[in-house]
Amino acid sequence: MEFSPPFPYANTMTHTSLMSKPSVEPFAFSRLDTAFARFLEQRATLDDAQKTTFKQLVLKLSYHHNQGHNCIVVDDDEQALTLASGLAMTADTVEKAALLPLVLEQNRLYLQRYWDYENQLTHQIKVIASHHYDVENLDALLDIYFGKQSKDTDWQREAARIAVQHSFSIITGGPGTGKTTTVVKILAVLQALATEPLLIALAAPTGKAAMRLQESIGFNKTALPCSELIKSHIPETVTTLHRLLGAKRDSPYFKHDANHPLIHDLVVVDEASMVDLALMSKLLDALKPNARLILLGDKDQLASVESGAVLADLTQALPAHTVELKTAHRFDENIKQLAVAVNEQEVETAWQFLNSNNENTLLLDGDLITYIASQQVAYLKLIHQNADFSDCYQAFNRFQVLCSNREGKNSVADINVRVEQKLAQQGRIQITGLWYVGRPVLVTQNNPTLHLYNGDVGLCLPDKNQGGKLMVFFQRPDGSVKSYLPSRITQCETVFAMTIHKSQGSEFEEVLIVLPDLINPVLTKELLYTAITRAKKTVKLVADKAVFTATIQQKVARMTGLVAKF
Repeated sequence: MEFSPPFPYANTMTHTSLMSKPSVEPFAFSRLDTAFARFLEQRATLDDAQKTTFKQLVLKLSYHHNQGHNCIVVDDDEQALTLASGLAMTADTVEKAALLPLVLEQNRLYLQRYWDYENQLTHQIKVIASHHYDVENLDALLDIYFGKQSKDTDWQREAARIAVQHSFSIITGGPGTGKTTTVVKILAVLQALATEPLLIALAAPTGKAAMRLQESIGFNKTALPCSELIKSHIPETVTTLHRLLGAKRDSPYFKHDANHPLIHDLVVVDEASMVDLALMSKLLDALKPNARLILLGDKDQLASVESGAVLADLTQALPAHTVELKTAHRFDENIKQLAVAVNEQEVETAWQFLNSNNENTLLLDGDLITYIASQQVAYLKLIHQNADFSDCYQAFNRFQVLCSNREGKNSVADINVRVEQKLAQQGRIQITGLWYVGRPVLVTQNNPTLHLYNGDVGLCLPDKNQGGKLMVFFQRPDGSVKSYLPSRITQCETVFAMTIHKSQGSEFEEVLIVLPDLINPVLTKELLYTAITRAKKTVKLVADKAVFTATIQQKVARMTGLVAKF
């Protein structure tokens, strides 16, 4: 049962910090917020004065939903007004009441659809988390993959123990802490314990995250101390969550649901911090009875673009099912220390790292656009040499500019235009129209028909097999390459620079983080932490200290009721 507002929600604004009871300046309301509030105001059973107050409450709810919050906190007077409107149900009367657009649970006010997602997810997690398995001689099996137990806790081994003994588990930790290495060993242990080979699905929210997981699984599987038979039952192919669930064109629903569940015995989801409330609920809904679920992710990263902070909430609500890995094995130590300082909001420590003349973490010295253009030289040379797409793609993905904002000075839009102009002036690209040789593009909207999804990166190149006709090439999560006519890629943008949000699930040798000149609500320590942890070898930053300081000092707090329901 769900009620949808009369207009589809478009998440056009990034979430901001939320105190226990948020306030919103009128100028921040979108046309969608206003239209939805007016729609409910006209249908409320209130007098004119009450309707005005009720409209402001709905405006606030709609606005904060679009900021990523599941709900807002309302006081006693607002609760009474909401119930008097005739448009709200209480949580304990949802099943008995007629379908209404709002739900009031304790002091939290929800849009009905998102209360339903949150309530359903809580129920689903409780059911799957209740399954416990007693495994004989588990320590002996773990010794094979993790070595003998020592006095100090081996958190990778502990993660494996939790995952084997429970149907639901979470493995969290920063980059390089061994989440994928651990999960590959867990898959081997579970296959060794199974009487019949387990059917396993590996998934991630984006194509890039899927490709990274696939590469890591393939690399780590070869080193497993087990038989080739067990290795053969560990899949290497990773898909996006949308493809796994079966995305339907122009629909928020999927082919797989409670009535048409997935066939898999175990589903592993990487980069789970990117999974929003609605998608996580639909994933749990699609699991068959007694299936296992393992979530991997960094709880300190940005929450999902859409509503909720599911991974962070679940790690807090279910500590017995959660293990945090803390030792970085492949992460540059200086980048790690910078990320930790930012995450712990130690402004001066972080700023000193950037000014310590360390070649791995430093402030950019020199002209911004000239530097970015210089980083494209190797990639563009390969194109002019008619190199294979895979080589060009790898060269392009070595370096990436990450911006906090989409518009304004030093934003994605600003930098992309200026870099194109600089490269054209240098004769490295020839811009004859929207599409040109060497144009890198980012898909901005899911297109299940083409099997292209939000966040996929492609390159516009001459097709050697079609007489040099321009085509847009994409690398699939399974490593295959697919090309499309540019006219078919309608929802995309140039991507010499991308937002930090879009970079989640990606990894680059070097990132250049560009913050704006002025402080704005988008800037948070989670945003900066996420950007820093995209880099494997080098982080460079363009930022004024005042803006840098304000960014670290501002922390995201999403309003949800998920933890309270456990």
